[in-house]
Amino acid sequence: MNGMSNETVAEREKLTRDQRKARDAERRQDAVRAMREHELAQEAIYDNMKRLRAERLAREAQAKK
Repeated sequence: MNGMSNETVAEREKLTRDQRKARDAERRQDAVRAMREHELAQEAIYDNMKRLRAERLAREAQAKK
C-alpha cells in the first residue's frame, strides 16, 4: 500500500453533532447572503433599465420637436 491506513475518507471526515450544526448554520447564512446579493444586483439592473428608458424617451421627445 501507499502508507495510508485502512481508514476511509468518510471515517476521517465524520463531524460531531455540533460541527454539523455549525456547518449547516454557516451554509444557511451563505445562502441568505448570496440571495441578498442577487436581489441587489437585480434591483440595480432594473433601476438602470428605468434610467435608460427615461433617457431614451426624453431623446425621442426632443427629436420630435
